[in-house]
Formats: sequence, structure tokens, C-alpha cells
Amino acid sequence: MSVKQVEMVLAPREPHYVGDGFRVHNYIPSGYGLTMQRMDPFIMLDYASKFHFPPSPYKPKGVGVHPHRGFETVTIAYKGSVAHHDSGGGGGVIEEGDVQWMTAASGVLHKEYHSESFSQTGGDFQMVQLWVNLPAKHKMNNPSYQAIQNNLMPKIQVEGGLIEVIAGEFNGHEGAASTFSPVHLMNAKLNKGGKASLSFPAHYNTALIVIEGEVKVNGTEEVPLDHFVLMANDGEDFSITASVDSVVLVLSGEPLKEPIAAHGPFVMNTREEIMQAFQDYELGKFGVLED
Repeated sequence: MSVKQVEMVLAPREPHYVGDGFRVHNYIPSGYGLTMQRMDPFIMLDYASKFHFPPSPYKPKGVGVHPHRGFETVTIAYKGSVAHHDSGGGGGVIEEGDVQWMTAASGVLHKEYHSESFSQTGGDFQMVQLWVNLPAKHKMNNPSYQAIQNNLMPKIQVEGGLIEVIAGEFNGHEGAASTFSPVHLMNAKLNKGGKASLSFPAHYNTALIVIEGEVKVNGTEEVPLDHFVLMANDGEDFSITASVDSVVLVLSGEPLKEPIAAHGPFVMNTREEIMQAFQDYELGKFGVLED
């Protein structure tokens, strides 16, 4: 047994707004050293900590039409609900506990905003949006969309709680999401005193976010609410113990180890490919979507 140690515990940075509907703390990439290369294949992570939005009955808050190419966007709903539409025909509403997994690949336009029902009532809103890089050989695949309802996620009992598998696997149980490289994404939902033992290959980049409550990692490292934990690439096994009732997002993925060229909404392998993405977008090759 080789223990995966905690490399750093990070407090949330000052929030900023994406559009007018997503108040987020950025963790990847950030000034903490969490570069796209360090966190490969996870190239962006915005965390919308719990925040109360008043009703907005006339115009749902959110982000208007914008393009993406070269990666996947994964949105996990913890509080509130989000609507999504894209030029590839994907779309729908994710409610609390659901996930939307959009593969932008060769290029797509999309928009995301508070659902109509949430806009009418307002309430607590809490989300994670994660960008997962695509291997070079898949960057120009056709776009696709996976709507992953909570009831489709395997839920595996652990000591004093459960593991909810979105992607990858836990104890032989496969998550509902289809991925292009080895990616594990799961929620550890633990009652006070509950414990989850996890294991990922040492070279996988692994991190945690405390969505609810407070936990100890490996029995000693205290991690408060909304904090981010970067695990070192020095071992395989680690544990999460809940100091109070807690929810922890766990992500771990095998690095692609390919060149990363990123500019705004496009993530490719070369500067030339980025320039081509902008040209294709200007030429309308990403389809049509009304704002």
C-alpha cells in the first residue's frame, strides 16, 4: 500500500461572475500553480459555491451563446438547476444531483443559464464546471452531449455513506459517463464520522473539493468547506473522513501529456490550430444557435 499524500489545500479565491448567472471561484488554471499542464487532463475548474439568487422571472440569468472547440465541458448541479442548448442539438435541464457532459470537439455553440423554474423562484445555487481536455486524435470528432440524471449514477455504500460515480469506476462499478481518456469523477457523500477509501494510479492527477461540510484527508489533514485539495503524485491510496455530514467531489485522470495551446474558448495542440478555430468560428462552421 502506498499512500497518496496531500500536496496542498487551497482556500477559494475571490469570486467573479461568468455572465450574470454563475458566481464562481476559479481553481484551474490559477496562480496557485494549478496550470493546465499540472492538472492535465483537467484544464479548467470553476466552482460556484452556494449562493442565493433572488427570483428573475423575466429573463433567466446565465451566459449567452459562445463557442468551444477541442475539449469537453462537464457541469455538476448541487443546488439549483441549469438549462443548456447547443448548436449540435444537445440540450435540456439538469436538476440537483444531475450532470451535463458536452463534448465540444470540432466545434459547437452553446448557452447555459438558470432554468425557467429556478428563475421564477430563486434560491440557493451551487455548481461545478470542469473542462476535460480531449486527446489530439479526438479533438475534431463530431460534437455530442450526455445528459446524466442522478438516478443513472451507481451509488456504492461505504462506511457511513456512499460514493456516487459520475465517470470512471469505484470498486468495480462503472460511472454513467462515456470518456475519451481515463477520467474518474465521483461524489463522496458521507455522514459525520463516515469514511471513504479511494485509490488511483500514482501518476494520475487527483484533486478534491469540499462541497458540503468539513473532512480530514488521510486522517490528519483538515479541509474546510469550499476548499480544494491537490493530491501529490506520490502514491495511490488515500482516505476521506467526514468531520460533519459532508459531500466531496473527487476527480482523478490520466495525463494526456500532449502539447496544450489554449486561447479563450478553444483548447488545441498548436497555435496554428487555435488560429484555424477562430477562422472556422468566424466562417460560421460551428453551426447556428439563437441567443
